[in-house]
Amino acid sequence: MKISIIQSFQIICLLIGSSFFSSCDDFLDRQEDEKLTFDKIWETRGNTRSYWLNSMSFLPNDAEDFNYSPWLGASDEASVTYDRDTRWINFGSWNASSVPYYKMDFYYKGIRECNIFMQNVDRCSDPIVTKEELAQWKVQSRFARAYYYFMMMRIYGPVFLLGDELLDFTASTEDLYRPRNTWDECVNYVVSEMEACINDPAMAENYSDAEKGLATKGACQAVIARLKLYSARDLFNGNKLYGSVVNPVTDRFPELSGVHLFPQEYDANKWLEAAKAAKVLIDDPLYKLYRAGDGSDPYANYYGITQEHWNSELIWSTGYKGRYTMGVHTVPTGISGTAYGGVGPTQQQVDAYAMNNGRYPITGYNGTNPVIDKRSGYSENELDKTTWEYPAWGGAAAYDLTAPNMYKDREPRFYISVFFGGNKWHHGSGMTLISFAKGANGNKSHDYPKSGYVINRFYDHTLNSASGQWGNIVFPTFRLAEMYLNFIESVLECKKRNVNLPAGYETQAMELWADLRDRAGLVPVTEVYPNASTEELIKLCRNERRVELAFENHRYFDTRTWMIAKEVDGGPMFGMNTQYPGSGDDTPDGFWERVTFETRVFEDNHYLYPFSQRELDRNKLLTQNYGW
Repeated sequence: MKISIIQSFQIICLLIGSSFFSSCDDFLDRQEDEKLTFDKIWETRGNTRSYWLNSMSFLPNDAEDFNYSPWLGASDEASVTYDRDTRWINFGSWNASSVPYYKMDFYYKGIRECNIFMQNVDRCSDPIVTKEELAQWKVQSRFARAYYYFMMMRIYGPVFLLGDELLDFTASTEDLYRPRNTWDECVNYVVSEMEACINDPAMAENYSDAEKGLATKGACQAVIARLKLYSARDLFNGNKLYGSVVNPVTDRFPELSGVHLFPQEYDANKWLEAAKAAKVLIDDPLYKLYRAGDGSDPYANYYGITQEHWNSELIWSTGYKGRYTMGVHTVPTGISGTAYGGVGPTQQQVDAYAMNNGRYPITGYNGTNPVIDKRSGYSENELDKTTWEYPAWGGAAAYDLTAPNMYKDREPRFYISVFFGGNKWHHGSGMTLISFAKGANGNKSHDYPKSGYVINRFYDHTLNSASGQWGNIVFPTFRLAEMYLNFIESVLECKKRNVNLPAGYETQAMELWADLRDRAGLVPVTEVYPNASTEELIKLCRNERRVELAFENHRYFDTRTWMIAKEVDGGPMFGMNTQYPGSGDDTPDGFWERVTFETRVFEDNHYLYPFSQRELDRNKLLTQNYGW
């Protein structure tokens, strides 16, 4: 049952007729009047429920969309080898006429469907439907509508707010012109909508197994917390690049005429708002960090976040899904069966993980050469191979491995997240040695990881994908560890900017950070870096976030909202030498060399998406984003 209801969100409900749901080409297009069909929808429980599911079907599918979005491949976190639209972003070849993964019209279609449903659901006259069902469907659609706005805001900034309005598609194109709302208006709208959902008696705190995946009060609060965090960061808080982005002057919308779309002055108090929003979930007894068994095994603790379905840390997921799509793109091609392993961490991401003593070994780069913190214990002869014990996790026992020192004595989250060449891929009862050298078993065609690494943590290593066993996953769209990190960052930023914190906030932030690292088998950061300044702790918190939330669709937005993307997402991306020839499962010594596998382009205008040229042509009150 829990599978069917989640999967239902992703289908178009055919009971009402496919013609009704053939939405317009974009949100300003007209639809034909289908009044007779429309009136019949609300006569039966089945058709009403189908329309509700349709309104929810625009929610993203984080597991299935794994490499069909730019979140991994267009940040310094990872590389996607396939010919995806991500390339447009990485090589600077995108523009208003070629917008990668364009979904603005898609989300406005979803908003319209939610509005239609919410305004008509109470018309349902079927005696078998209950008031409780109708109320639940209605509040779930209200959540979805606000979430669609959130999804657009994180890539476009401020957008159009329609509220409950249904655009009159019989009107002229000129009558449908409208300017964008401001960033703060958009934030306030989404927050107020989520708060209204929280306060609605039909929105539950938790659900039975048959209804897992529906939004909860916690899910609403999680959206508020993340949005307020983004709003406090530099991109949306007094960013001078956007000082010239203003609406056109128009007497049709006097309240929006000529206004600045982005905040013009930095407001440090937004950090306190972000801290308070995260704290709501931190203090909620419904959620706690996931720990396996007695919590003493850091490998089982971290791996279990994506293995234990609906675990205590999960706040909300976009669904209970099969692992096939995530797995097939990360399993090395050397594993028999279906495998197109070409999605993998960059060397920069590999270097971000701490040593097992909790200290981060790489502090920067001199060309392709790393700048090493000697106090970390990281070997200056990083590419020399020695024999050491690879740790036990994911159902496999520990074993001796001859591999570069680079991978030795790293923190548990590294081994869970990153698979490197010259190692054995564990699949069920099988262990297969993999090489990513050119021509070897992990690099036989265009399906290979350009960096020489693949993502490890989303595969169920207890199953054998070579025989078609992939298992299922509940993707951690929002989880408690993120709220910890949101709170820690916000508290540190408040301290840096002399914002008065409520009593106990700073102490709690450091306790939470210690708890998070303890779960991963590391000592508190304040013990490893006892003399760190507030500024240094902020940098360490950012690195903690990069490691803890790796490959969960955060890094892309973090580098942009921190406004460090020009520094880290542009320029050379490092990896091992996957062009060095090899064969079979042997990894030749020539493979172990830091090289630039790709040089990316990131300009100031790339922080936000452009509005498509089609929308600019159709809506003369639409202001384009900076630099496009």
